[in-house]
Amino acid sequence: MNKKMNTFRWAIFVILGLGYFFVYFHRLSLSIVADELVKDFQTTASVMGLLGSIYFYCYAAMQIPAGLLSDSLGPRKTVTFSLLIASVGSILFGMASGIGMAFVGRVMVGLGVSMVFIPTMKIISRWFRANEFAMMAGLLNAIGGAGALGATWALALMTGLFGWRISFELIGVATFVLLILVWIVVRDKPEDKGWPSLSEQANEQGKSSPSVAKISLWDGFRRVVSEKYFWPVAVWYFFDCGIFFGFGALWSGPYLMHVYGMTRAEAGAILSMIAWGMIGGSPLLGFLSDKVLKSRKKVMVCCSLALALELLFLCFFPSGLGRLTMFVVFLLFALFASAVVVIGFTTTKELFPVEIAGTSVGLVNLFPFLGGAVFMPVLGKILDAYPKTSGGAYSLEAYSTILMVLLGSSIVCVISTFFMKETFQK
Repeated sequence: MNKKMNTFRWAIFVILGLGYFFVYFHRLSLSIVADELVKDFQTTASVMGLLGSIYFYCYAAMQIPAGLLSDSLGPRKTVTFSLLIASVGSILFGMASGIGMAFVGRVMVGLGVSMVFIPTMKIISRWFRANEFAMMAGLLNAIGGAGALGATWALALMTGLFGWRISFELIGVATFVLLILVWIVVRDKPEDKGWPSLSEQANEQGKSSPSVAKISLWDGFRRVVSEKYFWPVAVWYFFDCGIFFGFGALWSGPYLMHVYGMTRAEAGAILSMIAWGMIGGSPLLGFLSDKVLKSRKKVMVCCSLALALELLFLCFFPSGLGRLTMFVVFLLFALFASAVVVIGFTTTKELFPVEIAGTSVGLVNLFPFLGGAVFMPVLGKILDAYPKTSGGAYSLEAYSTILMVLLGSSIVCVISTFFMKETFQK
């Protein structure tokens, strides 16, 4: 690979990574402003849970189309159009005069950012070699962690300075600038710039490169859903990301403020550990999987077991923990529930030929967001089922019930990992 091509592929990765930054920003952004939205729109936790979950319903609904569009229309065009929708949706959300308009804006954001990750993974699979994929996926998720940091610590500061409305409008403008960069710089594959494909370069270097027949969209879809080892990964994603999105992306902020009496800024500082766990943990787990353990399954099993043990600990100690302990709790929560998803995507990709990378990753990516869509309102209903405190906060008993539900879900994650196939090629 020549130096110019190597530089160009990293430029593509950085720009698409910025797109994924905004995906995670919007994904976790309601956690830090949830209580303020309840007051401004004069609504309930159940409605707020639905507002949070509508992003995930839209995201889940678009995963199969996003995969098919990536494999047919092309990932560059798909990302550009999707960011345009997200940009308009974010501005509209900031301008919302009522809960109905807020839902419209949130739907547009969900539809827009839903078609960023899969095309990006498709482009990475064309510009980076197979033995670089887990590490690159880890780096991408680390950038997502930076987006989570923006949605917790940085958004808390922005909200304090400008208010939540202007903050979301500014994010919409920034997203529009980014989509222009995507259109100008990003290309789907090396051949679009006149360079040989990675497989052609491998042949020139005397390395064998398997010849794979072109697979139609329908055949690719059918091949993925008929693969028995696909479904344990799908089940794991539903429950693991249901835990992460339902708690980490929405109700963890109110939990810290209601149970521990923290201010929004204090809660944002602790929730920023979710971002740091993703930023550091994603490439770390990719490295461990590729270079140390040389295994996808071992990483999935160990992280799922660790997550279950952490939630068991919180069930025993739902309150009264020190601030330093809570920093560690949320750092580990991000590592075991979020950073590990890069290994799940790598596993899914390695189950199938690269020609259907968009379809396979798109299909499995349906399940994390179904999990988020289900868990967010369910957890909200649990909170509403308990009487509030005299100060209008949700009770410790309500949050304790939520933690028990999350623990049960983590046990399902552990069980599903034992049915996964080891896909690492030694």
